[in-house]
Amino acid sequence: MPAGLDVIIVDDEANVCKTVAAIISRFYTWGDVLVFTDVDEAIAYCLNREIGIAIFVVDVYLSGKSGFFFLDAIEDRFSTVHEDTIIITGNASDDIVNMCVASNVNYLLEKPIKPFALQLAVRAIVNKYMKFAKRLLKDPDFADSVATF
Repeated sequence: MPAGLDVIIVDDEANVCKTVAAIISRFYTWGDVLVFTDVDEAIAYCLNREIGIAIFVVDVYLSGKSGFFFLDAIEDRFSTVHEDTIIITGNASDDIVNMCVASNVNYLLEKPIKPFALQLAVRAIVNKYMKFAKRLLKDPDFADSVATF
């Protein structure tokens, strides 16, 4: 069982996975960094996880499938997957930007990825969960209301 807020990287290019994982591993301490080059393997892993939250770094094109296909495939298990995703692409065309907007994905980075841009995007998503955790600890009524879901 995951003990933290993991980062799941899905890109069909192994060297991109390795580079992105190395960048994130330099600053990320809130969970594990996992990489997948096979979208079907990533889907199976995500659907079998006990915890349905994570941060995702997903390429737009995944060996004949799209990153948006991946997100839709795991949405029932990860209800906030679209908001918790950073899409990466070699060319951020208007179509890709529009797909991100339509899918409620707020982070889009072009390859080659600038490490500071990736760090800021990951930290923005982490910050959402850190604020939520602090509120749970400080506000017992709020914690009780969340526990009833």
